[in-house]
Amino acid sequence: MTSDKTITGNKNKTKRMLGFIFSIILTLVFLYIAFRGVRARDVMGIISHASWLWVTVLFFSLALSHFIRAVRWKVILKSVKPDASLTNLFGSMMIGYGVNCVVPRVGELSRAIMLGKWEGLSRSSILGTVIVERVIDVIALAVSVLISVFIYDGDLYGSFPWLKPALYIISAGMAGVIFFLLLLIKYEEKFCNIIVKFTSRISPVTAQKLEHILQMLTVGFASIKGIKSYSLTFLFTALIILTYGFNSMIGFYTLDMQFIRPVTFSMAWVLYTISSFGLLIPTPGGTGSYHTITKTAIVLLFGFSGELSLAYAVLQHLISYVLFIGSALGFFFYLNYRYAKKMGKTESLLTILDTGLNADK
Repeated sequence: MTSDKTITGNKNKTKRMLGFIFSIILTLVFLYIAFRGVRARDVMGIISHASWLWVTVLFFSLALSHFIRAVRWKVILKSVKPDASLTNLFGSMMIGYGVNCVVPRVGELSRAIMLGKWEGLSRSSILGTVIVERVIDVIALAVSVLISVFIYDGDLYGSFPWLKPALYIISAGMAGVIFFLLLLIKYEEKFCNIIVKFTSRISPVTAQKLEHILQMLTVGFASIKGIKSYSLTFLFTALIILTYGFNSMIGFYTLDMQFIRPVTFSMAWVLYTISSFGLLIPTPGGTGSYHTITKTAIVLLFGFSGELSLAYAVLQHLISYVLFIGSALGFFFYLNYRYAKKMGKTESLLTILDTGLNADK
């Protein structure tokens, strides 16, 4: 007789498989849209003539932007573990990005699992801070889009009709999330109990999962304490989005696009904000969705050819993939080896990935 646990496990596997298939289908659809109407041979030819100097600069600039994210994560984690290793933070973060390049949205779980083992912290406490990061990032993106609307010399909403509704939805969603979190932090146990009790009348299993999520959120947002922590979090968030803008600008120079028309930071900023929406779509590492939105933005807003615009998107994405996959493998083996020497045990990369995939059990 099949147990309930086995049935639940099979349902979870089916759900994950369907989710993965859906992400692959999305990727193929977006790649088709991105390459439709352009000559792939010409795109590859443009990329083959990219400036190796600027490609190298872009590679290290991308790495720097993610290192700053690790520093911000250390600030957020300070009240949970003040002496958390920056190497472990940066390493687990890059491993998470590497996993996301293969399986969308599993990277956050993977980096929490890795850091938890290396730093001796619970996965729940780390996931709470990861959620905090994501909320801050979405707020920063909304602010960045508003800045783009003001600095772009034209009608940005007219070029992208979906942008204004998306901004409204993000703003409303973030306002609701912030209000919810303020109630959760202020009233904590009482507020949590009310929500869980209400949900348990509908589904006890859902209520149990919800209680776990609320606990993670409470730990995550409670980890930022004091004016200094808030100020540093704001400062590093500003630095992160500024480096993203510069990364976008460097991308123009990798393909000598500055010789076709003058390249400015405001151009790069607008492109960064629009192309970021491609990374929000659940495709592996933004593959396809990033290419489509970035190519469309460059053609519509700045008048470059479709082949050159797509070459920009492909090269930017390829450099990111090399950085993420290479760093993920390098940090995993180095930090895992260091952990094995210290604790006398190690982890398999496949085991970590499987744990992340099965975290909802």
